[in-house]
Amino acid sequence: MKFNIVNEIKLSYSRNGNCEKSIASSVDAVGIFREHFDADEMDYRESFFALYLNQANKVLGIKKISESGISSTLIDVRIIMQAALLCNASGIIISHNHPSGNLKPSECDIKMTRKIKDAAQILNMNLLDHFILTSDSHFSFADHGIL
Repeated sequence: MKFNIVNEIKLSYSRNGNCEKSIASSVDAVGIFREHFDADEMDYRESFFALYLNQANKVLGIKKISESGISSTLIDVRIIMQAALLCNASGIIISHNHPSGNLKPSECDIKMTRKIKDAAQILNMNLLDHFILTSDSHFSFADHGIL
């Protein structure tokens, strides 16, 4: 039997409810991330979010990329880039939390950040920062020259 059917791929992005927030500093970005992280789980398990910006650093949207265990979370770079392409992002800021309260980036954190930065550059986008959050503080890769 021969099939002549090809699956249709449908993707969607809506600007409904689009805020007019701009990111001018790391404090602005951290504030948005804190609105989306579950405060009750900040010290319990890791979550990873990506924030997407246009060329004027206005927020296009935010997406939860993963939510996992106590000491790690699985990150698929393709999911980050897929959403970035879908909303025509020019800039990306990523963030994850450390339930341990330790703000120091692990070697895995640094490698993943470089991998995401490389993928963004291939697609003519910029990874602007990566934040590690704890319940009471944050660490910026850009501010510490790691990015």
